[in-house]
Amino acid sequence: MLVVVASKLSGVNVPLVLLLVYTVAITAFGVWIGRLVRGPADFFVAGRKLRWPLVGATVLAANIGAGTTVGAAGLAYRDGISAWWWNGSVGLGTLVLAFCVGPRLWTLARDRGYLTLGDYLEDRYSAHVRGVTAGLMAVGTLAILAGQMIAGAAVLEVVAGMPRWQGVAIGGVAMTLYFTAGGLLSSAWVNAVQLAVLLIGLAIALPLVWSGVGGGAAIGASAGVTASFWDPLYSSGAFSGWTMLILLAPGFVITPGLIQKAYGAADARAVRLGIGVAGFAQLAFSFLPVLLGMAARVNHPGIDSQNLVLPTVMLSELPTVVGALALAAIFSAEVSTCDAILFMLATSTSKDLYHRFVNPSASPDQLLRVARAAALTGGVLGMVLAVQLATIVDALRIFYAVLIATLFVPVVAALVSRRPTSRDAMVSILGGVGAMAVVFLATDRRGWWDPGLWGLIGSAAGFSASCLVPRAKD
Repeated sequence: MLVVVASKLSGVNVPLVLLLVYTVAITAFGVWIGRLVRGPADFFVAGRKLRWPLVGATVLAANIGAGTTVGAAGLAYRDGISAWWWNGSVGLGTLVLAFCVGPRLWTLARDRGYLTLGDYLEDRYSAHVRGVTAGLMAVGTLAILAGQMIAGAAVLEVVAGMPRWQGVAIGGVAMTLYFTAGGLLSSAWVNAVQLAVLLIGLAIALPLVWSGVGGGAAIGASAGVTASFWDPLYSSGAFSGWTMLILLAPGFVITPGLIQKAYGAADARAVRLGIGVAGFAQLAFSFLPVLLGMAARVNHPGIDSQNLVLPTVMLSELPTVVGALALAAIFSAEVSTCDAILFMLATSTSKDLYHRFVNPSASPDQLLRVARAAALTGGVLGMVLAVQLATIVDALRIFYAVLIATLFVPVVAALVSRRPTSRDAMVSILGGVGAMAVVFLATDRRGWWDPGLWGLIGSAAGFSASCLVPRAKD
């Protein structure tokens, strides 16, 4: 019997078949869950009924995406152990969300009926702040959505030699279908399945790959490896090593998609416990892709694209079935983060822009239809952009630059004090976006000339300057 089965499988691309079957299965599961959606509250915040395990799973699955798997492995292949800071920064930012920002925003959302971060911004500042931030975030969100799709396509490129556009289409269509059907309700349950596949796959892969290449000694003897390769504090500038703490951690404190996942929690305890567990789990997970990327230096010293480092290791260094599971794990990471990003885009476009400025009298059914249409449109635009951008890092840098320059200072300031006004928030946003644009256009964007870093500096400077200017008396 085994001989017959083996003969039938000869010539069959087993990893590709398993990946396609897996993709169809999670899409069907998400669409099936989507039948439970009865209105905007289910789509936007899952009816505020998520218990802490599901909150933690959907946040962790959203955080472990293209950057923290394929991106971190590619950076580790280039720079070494200091690539840990990619995941480490995400984990630390998530812990701040869990224990400082998330519970307070959840309480406000419950008491005042918030469905999006834009609801909070308008309530605290003004409709103008809400509209401007929603418009800017739509641009940045499309960039990071494209980045996740690039990573998913990289898996299929290595497995089957597919051109990028085909890989983008497979992952993009799957994610768009199940999210459009069920919003947060579908993505929360699908993310729980994807997270299990991800963690099991990478946990099995690491010891096999590490021992197979000969461990740390073999890596140290590889061509081009220097002493800095083992230095956890090494950094070659912005978006490298410890400096990523400055650029990534603030984004995970105020990312609209994560905050809206917090809104879906059943109570404040579920926010603290669920997101807190996700943060600590992210820190524990952080070494997996880094060590796999470092191991690739032994047998694959000439990989040209950092996007291909992790898929190449999985396919070439592991037994077929284990490699297929590991590749499904990477693919899970990209798709689960894609739906979290599409969640930001769809809910913000429908609630913060359409419902607030275009049709304030829209019925719940109309709002749900617009959210689904926005999800579908965003998925298509993300696929188009993914074909155009060069690397995952290019896409992520655009998103985090816009996110930090636009939202971090206004959101945190409003939680700390009642004194900041709409004027302060708008000046902060303009200062951040202005500084980001100047650095982007006038520099080579290398080293410390990172648009996101200077966007944060410009945002803080603008906010501080506005607060110092006397306000007109009533």
